[in-house]
Amino acid sequence: MTEESKNPAAEAGAPPSAEVVTVVADVPQAEKPLTQTEAPPAPVPEPEEAQKPATTDDVVEAEKQTKTAEEETAVPQSVSCNEESYVVAELPELQKKALEEFKNLVRDALNKHQFTAPPPPPPAPKEEEPKAEEKTDEQEPPKEEEKKKDEEEAKTEVKTVDQEASKVEPEKEKEKEKAVVVVTEVATVDDDGAKTVEAIEESVVSVTPAPVDEATSSAKTEAEEPKKKEEEKEEQEVCVPPEEVSIWGIPLLADDRSDVILLKFLRARDYKVKEAFTMLKNTVKWRKEYGIDDLIEEDLGSDWDKVVFSHGVDKEGHPVCYNVFGEFQNMELYQNTFSDEEKRTKFIKWRIQFLEKSIRKFDFNPTAISTIVQVNDLKNSPGFFLNKELVTGQAIQLLQDNYPEFVAKQVFINVPWWYLAFSRVISPFLTQRTKNKFVYAGPSKSADTLFKYIAPEQVPVQQGGLSQDGDQEFTSSDSVTEVTIKPSTKETVEIPVTETSVLVWELRVLGWNVSYGAEFVPSTEGHYTVIVQKARKVNSTEEAVISNSFKVGEPGKIVLTIDNQSSKKKKLLYRSKTKICS
Repeated sequence: MTEESKNPAAEAGAPPSAEVVTVVADVPQAEKPLTQTEAPPAPVPEPEEAQKPATTDDVVEAEKQTKTAEEETAVPQSVSCNEESYVVAELPELQKKALEEFKNLVRDALNKHQFTAPPPPPPAPKEEEPKAEEKTDEQEPPKEEEKKKDEEEAKTEVKTVDQEASKVEPEKEKEKEKAVVVVTEVATVDDDGAKTVEAIEESVVSVTPAPVDEATSSAKTEAEEPKKKEEEKEEQEVCVPPEEVSIWGIPLLADDRSDVILLKFLRARDYKVKEAFTMLKNTVKWRKEYGIDDLIEEDLGSDWDKVVFSHGVDKEGHPVCYNVFGEFQNMELYQNTFSDEEKRTKFIKWRIQFLEKSIRKFDFNPTAISTIVQVNDLKNSPGFFLNKELVTGQAIQLLQDNYPEFVAKQVFINVPWWYLAFSRVISPFLTQRTKNKFVYAGPSKSADTLFKYIAPEQVPVQQGGLSQDGDQEFTSSDSVTEVTIKPSTKETVEIPVTETSVLVWELRVLGWNVSYGAEFVPSTEGHYTVIVQKARKVNSTEEAVISNSFKVGEPGKIVLTIDNQSSKKKKLLYRSKTKICS
């Protein structure tokens, strides 16, 4: 899979990105030659030149230029993945500051439950209830007034006198009390016949404030209600614990393992904190919608086990994932993968499942390995249109946006001439940081390029190494020796033996078309040489790896002879071990 292509150009204060290396080989005249020069990740000719048919003269001239470039300059090779450290203490200050700001944003989002869908809001209060209360408040004063009027009519005279309280608090100085004094005139007759009118004060009744004051008080109460509701909501939010969010089995903000994950998102967005935070939120959302946790346990079959598989590690300990597109020459497999949208979707799901399982093997310790190396073998790939289906813009974007900084290096081997044109098609979907990790190698340079990153004992036989599955005499722990055989020369390899034992060895010559022979030469003078393998011509179509063994009864040496009579240099790989006889 593609990485996820992840990260934009190098940021201020960050270490430089991995060096871009393009390694191409001479190809037959029928193919368009690749020039071995340092170039961008996807060096393609300009559109005008790509549309012009190549003539024989053009091909010959291009071959001359290629040979001249090879003789005059050497292509700088980057054999290190040049990864940035995940130990926070080793980061530049600007990166530390960005990480701390990023963690604060994540912490705040967890407290507010922003990574998951918010709970449904409480039902809104009905609007009818306040209206009913308002009507009640408005209707009460008229009833009181009517009662007062009835009382006043029943009495002879009613006089209203406003009395101010002699002592009032400062806040209530403007308030006044109203009192109703009921006065009754009583007429009496004196002895002399004169009438006297006496006024008798019967009672003083306090009256409630005017209706205007009641309305004002009611309005203040209504204005305070939203504030109280907001305070209640805030109290409820404070009581809710932060949500728990995990990615690849690691909780966010748990420990230094979380820092590794957050740094991956930061580097994918060139340490732009807000963009990295948005990317993280989108990834969490996508994982939930896609059902990643359920996808891990889903049985999607084993149809693509030979297309995508993990095998060994590189020289720095990164797990190596191989994408072998030549397997799609099997038309049945091709139809079961690309014949309709449902099958293509299933293949993408299988690919994501494979990647998820690979990532979950990491412990995300800051000092440990948390990236992979991808080898994309284009040998016998069905062609441009198939690869266009294999690596669509949608799939690339999906992997690049949700799996940041999980690929340390992308090595393309056995690259045909047409793939450079295709690389221009997918280039807009990739970030510059991702493209900087790309290495391209033509068919004749593939093994040499691959061995710069991965030891031959770790490389599968089909990709040019000596690693084979099953019960074999040798394992990946048995180191391999590399020898370059010049054109028209004979190379001999001597393996000494000092005791009675069985010597086992295996070898391969990349491309073969050489003569191979083996013999045992005793150390004691006068003893006869024993022919173990009679010299014979080995063609490129024969078995890739030749294994031999010889029971040694006396000290001596095994001599391997490889006669290269071709005009091209050859790469010899061999290793041996001694088995003690009982």
